[in-house]
Amino acid sequence: MPSPFPTPALRPRRELVAWRNAIFVIFTLSGLSIATWAARLPEIKTNLDVTTGSIGILILGMSAGSILGLMASAWIMARFGARTGMVMSLGCVALGLVLIGVGAGVVFSPVLVFIGLALFGFGNGSVDVMMNVEGAAAETELGKTVLPLMHACFSLGTVIGAGIGAAASALRIGVVWHASAMAVIIAVAVIVAVRFVPVREELGDDTPTHSHKLDWKARLRANLAVWADLRLILIGVIMLGMAFAEGSANDWLALAAVEGHGQSEPTGAIVFGVFVSAMTVGRVVGGPLIDRFGRVLVLQVSAVSAIIGLLVFILGGDLWIVLIGTVLWGLGAALGFPLGMSAAAEGKNAAARVSAVAMIGYLAFLVGPPLIGLLGDQIGLLHALYVVLVLVILSGLASPAARETRRAPVDKA
Repeated sequence: MPSPFPTPALRPRRELVAWRNAIFVIFTLSGLSIATWAARLPEIKTNLDVTTGSIGILILGMSAGSILGLMASAWIMARFGARTGMVMSLGCVALGLVLIGVGAGVVFSPVLVFIGLALFGFGNGSVDVMMNVEGAAAETELGKTVLPLMHACFSLGTVIGAGIGAAASALRIGVVWHASAMAVIIAVAVIVAVRFVPVREELGDDTPTHSHKLDWKARLRANLAVWADLRLILIGVIMLGMAFAEGSANDWLALAAVEGHGQSEPTGAIVFGVFVSAMTVGRVVGGPLIDRFGRVLVLQVSAVSAIIGLLVFILGGDLWIVLIGTVLWGLGAALGFPLGMSAAAEGKNAAARVSAVAMIGYLAFLVGPPLIGLLGDQIGLLHALYVVLVLVILSGLASPAARETRRAPVDKA
């Protein structure tokens, strides 16, 4: 199947590779931050002595922060540029992690954890748009499918973070020390990485001949105009379901393994690690499969895998059955978000289109965690995951909207 990308050659190959690698790093840092929180969730719940429903309310702080970050991302890029914006966003993530660690490991304050999660969510929500906009642009100029591999770096970050979290839990390292160390790593690494991201006027970056301060309002108005595209909304529906499948695992999988299947807290962290490992594998091998079979078929197969995996995880009893369901769930959820980003990047005003579908997808992170938590208090956490199943089915039904619209030979140079 021919590539959907136009012939690229806008920058020297060395600069393109450095740009791609810098975005790899930023995706990895975002994943590392998510897993730092998720892997220690059972211990945070124990330390704060709160119910599952209360944890859902706390996560609402992160979810609301994520939505605000998504909404603010267009303004941040228009006003400050993507390079500065990514540093600001991951700086918020680092600060949020420190507050979560202090709130859950020193002062045992749900209020402080809520504030930390709000900052954490804001930073991750805003950087999610910016790194995907940069990733989609780099993908277009490289002329081959690389966004799934970039999202694999996010998953790799979650694998690393889950492993560190499991080890920290097993070694009884306090949440505050664990979270603070990760915060320092994230803050330093993003400052280094953005040095290799090119300055681009269309994203609001200052250049010697252009200042974004003069026209950021006009750029913002143009960004909002893309919401009239029905195909873009349907792509957002795909991402909504797959983001729900991924995000619900990030927030609840470890706790569901502990409370729903009677596993220990370190085992819960390992189950989460299996999920993110499966997602990483799916994203690493996804690019060639997409180029061979197309987005629609890959999305449909992914939805079927996620549906089967969710059912096996929910209904399974023995640990090995739970792990099989976890693997299928992770493989199924792996490609929906990056494929949605690639589809959205086709057409004029790609940055605004990517930003718009990311906002739709992130609705899952606003509605999902508190909904599953509150339902979990009433019907059990495992049964609450049936909500995820319904949204994944809708995502599969909407998959034709992601069909490739542009075809041209790839520049092999």
